[in-house]
Amino acid sequence: MIVNFSKMHGTGNDFVIIDLVTQAGALSPACVRDLAHRHTGVGFDQLLTIEPPTNRTADFFYRIYNADGSESGQCGNGARCVAKFIFDKQLSPKSELVLQTSTGQLMTQRVSSETVRVNMGKPQLDPQAIPFQPQSGEQPPYSASFRDGSQRAFGVANLGNPHAVLLVASTQDLDIASLANEFRAQTRFEAGVNVGFMALNSETAITLRVSERGAGETLACGSGACAAVAVGRAMTLLSDTVSVEMLGGTVTVTWPGPGHDLWLSGPAVRVFDGKVKISNRS
Repeated sequence: MIVNFSKMHGTGNDFVIIDLVTQAGALSPACVRDLAHRHTGVGFDQLLTIEPPTNRTADFFYRIYNADGSESGQCGNGARCVAKFIFDKQLSPKSELVLQTSTGQLMTQRVSSETVRVNMGKPQLDPQAIPFQPQSGEQPPYSASFRDGSQRAFGVANLGNPHAVLLVASTQDLDIASLANEFRAQTRFEAGVNVGFMALNSETAITLRVSERGAGETLACGSGACAAVAVGRAMTLLSDTVSVEMLGGTVTVTWPGPGHDLWLSGPAVRVFDGKVKISNRS
């Protein structure tokens, strides 16, 4: 089966987007893994499909596949790219869209031709909502010990995906893969966890690197940027509007605090369109 797709990115976090509203298709985990391969496939951090909504209050449903074929519940950078795809392909005349995912709904707003703003909802900071099981009696900020003898404070947040955010002096020269694996091995996150490493530059600016479950380190992570700001705000370290610098670029996160929705703003760029053969091998 041949399907049309678009290759897009949000601050370097790259996606293949497939419209399953105007064309038919089905993707198995093996098919996703084949397409994700950066040498023999198209290559991406996540593959996103746009489908008819199952909830009347939503305009579209979008499904998120990680590079390993597993599904994810939310993707802030992906939501911006999906919204731009819908605008560019004229699938809807609306400048504001309600997108449904497997874990909820979010609203996107078109700011300019390449900038989209996303309402990511209310961050969940309760351990049970992550879900995360801290050690008996432990209260946030939590602490993790590493083989190099260091201890790092961390907080947790859920914005459709579970996130842990560790405070570091600098994000440079960190072995993100090893540190994230070591962290995951010693903590109990029932559904796995994305691990962010946040360095504070000021109350209004942070630097962030993220290891995503099912994808590894990416050049940017939208929900990870949101989680970092939510955790930083909960620790009273950050103001309500924060610039988040990642390897692929910078986004802006605004969150007044508990009880309020969190907004993510940043670029969404269409790189090229193409056609690809998909198969449903298991």
